[in-house]
Amino acid sequence: MKKFIFILGGARSGKSTYAVNLAKSAGKRIVFIATCIPGDSEMKHRIKLHKKSRPRTWRVIEEGINIDSALRKVKARYDAILIDCMGLFISNFMAVESSDKKIEENVRQVIGQIKKRTSDVIVVSNEVGMGIVPDNPLARRFRDLLGRVNQMIAQSADKVIMLYAGIPMVIKGEHDATATRYNTKD
Repeated sequence: MKKFIFILGGARSGKSTYAVNLAKSAGKRIVFIATCIPGDSEMKHRIKLHKKSRPRTWRVIEEGINIDSALRKVKARYDAILIDCMGLFISNFMAVESSDKKIEENVRQVIGQIKKRTSDVIVVSNEVGMGIVPDNPLARRFRDLLGRVNQMIAQSADKVIMLYAGIPMVIKGEHDATATRYNTKD
């Protein structure tokens, strides 16, 4: 049975590691859609560390903006698709698109593509609504837009899991073993 799982957490909460371990539990045939666009040497180093954390047998699609298009290209049967992460996706999209409505429409298209999948889909995002109010308009726009996007995804997801300090907590859906089975440490 396919599941749409949404994983949220703050910086260094363990959300990506948790999502990778959850995808590993779905089976061997995994598609990983990476949304990070490396802009500097520090980000390139982070990407290198993320690549080491996932199996080399996974199909990786690096797509910073056109997630809906990437999902349409995944034709074969996979056990799971992992999209990491919506925060970077929104940041990337904001750099090329000035309209929040167009970005939100694109997210609705992504959700539509997810709902058509016959495999599990795991989506990772940053929780941005629990911090301070940013001191500049661009950062406030990002926080507000990602907050709305997170709400859209959470409404559509079968299960929503929030990570705090590496501890997963189910906030929507069944409280089954998938929420606590995997430690965020490898």
